[in-house]
Amino acid sequence: MTDENETAWLGIDLGTQSVRALAVTADGTVLGRGSAPLGGRREGMRHEQDPGEWWEAVRTASRSALLTLTGVRIGGLAVCGTSGTVLLADPKGRPTSPALMYDDGRAANEAARLREAGSAVQDTWALPKALWLAREHGGQGGRVTHQPDVVTAHLVGRPVPTDSSHALKTGYDVERGAWPDVALDLPEVVLPGTRLGEVCAAAEATGIPAGTPVVAGMTDGCAAQIAAGTLRHGSWNSVLGTTLVLKGATPDPVRDPSGVVYNHRAPGGTWLPGGASSVGAGALPADLDPRTMDERAAAYEPSGVVAYPLVPRGERFPFRAPDATALLLGTPADDADRWAGLLQGVGFAERLCLDYLHHLGAPLDGPLTFTGGAARSPYWNQLRADILGRPARVPEQTEPALGMAALALHGTTGTPLAEAAEHMVRIRTVVEPRPARTTLFAEPYARLLDELTTRGWLPPEVAAHARGRLAGDTGAS
Repeated sequence: MTDENETAWLGIDLGTQSVRALAVTADGTVLGRGSAPLGGRREGMRHEQDPGEWWEAVRTASRSALLTLTGVRIGGLAVCGTSGTVLLADPKGRPTSPALMYDDGRAANEAARLREAGSAVQDTWALPKALWLAREHGGQGGRVTHQPDVVTAHLVGRPVPTDSSHALKTGYDVERGAWPDVALDLPEVVLPGTRLGEVCAAAEATGIPAGTPVVAGMTDGCAAQIAAGTLRHGSWNSVLGTTLVLKGATPDPVRDPSGVVYNHRAPGGTWLPGGASSVGAGALPADLDPRTMDERAAAYEPSGVVAYPLVPRGERFPFRAPDATALLLGTPADDADRWAGLLQGVGFAERLCLDYLHHLGAPLDGPLTFTGGAARSPYWNQLRADILGRPARVPEQTEPALGMAALALHGTTGTPLAEAAEHMVRIRTVVEPRPARTTLFAEPYARLLDELTTRGWLPPEVAAHARGRLAGDTGAS
């Protein structure tokens, strides 16, 4: 049952495997939800999607989310997409190329040339991929377009500006408000939360009422951060899924000469620094039951092995090592010991990410929040809090679509984004660390630091800083 006078905001998340839509009230009550699957083509470094599938999936997901909301007003909507996904479109906004997804690696040569010219880009960022697309598909129309732009253009009935968050990995300088000097047809850029227009002809197809305001969104990582309520300075969100992403909120950009930490900008001027690691739950054996293995892993604290559980080859945060491979020191006693080593290894990588951010001068004194699929494991949450030596919040609802609903509320009412997010986010539990366990994991973490340094992956000064913080947390001399 819904209140006839109730207002909800709609968040739409264009994920890798599905589109999800949430209709959420200002106090965080989810009134409706819907989803639709997405396909894709993966082969080696190639990862593409058909942009036409996004719109069809949005139609299905939004209709499902709004199906039972009789009498509920939709106050506005925002759309997020995968960071670094890019395509080309004609002047009317129609796609003229496949979409190169966030992890497509075919533009490594373009990325290398950009770095030689002084641009701090990574191989899978959108700027080198846009140059690759312009070479391969530019004859059919060349406007650089980001994933949500396709959907918002459908919703308002015309091409719209892109947002500065999705434009970041296409080379947009969020401090100067300027594009790089490259031979590309680049779109107009607006800040997240800017009103782009209103739903028009798409109303019948999507079930979204005509006249609903559409506001500019942010990337899925930023959307997840909003959904975690981590927008006050010094707060951080650790998103653990297939891989690990850390994003925080700071009054100023976090400067990183190595380029592994980059800074988004939220409405209101807050900076959102962060980085994406290649370690994560994707390294866990898929043929084992996680709940059973978590129970068995509790007997191995610490594990007999020390792991750095990379999922693909190469690491990008907290250090850059393109040739790094998954690391396992020692021989596990059994599959439970190996499982324990992998869980602990992700926790060590997470600690190292925070150590590196502290090394760069980032404030870490606010709350830490765990989100992502792995946050459904109570055992792993406790283990990570123990290794980090700090409490962690776990929200009830962590979908990026919730973050877009909060951004839509901000963009349509003027409510500060941090305040809108805090009203929508509900914390399920707070996991407290056990100091004795933090001390217990100090030796294997120090051993991992030594190994990463010996292999030339981790800079010695970063390792020294991490050891100093470890000594402070455990009282070691």
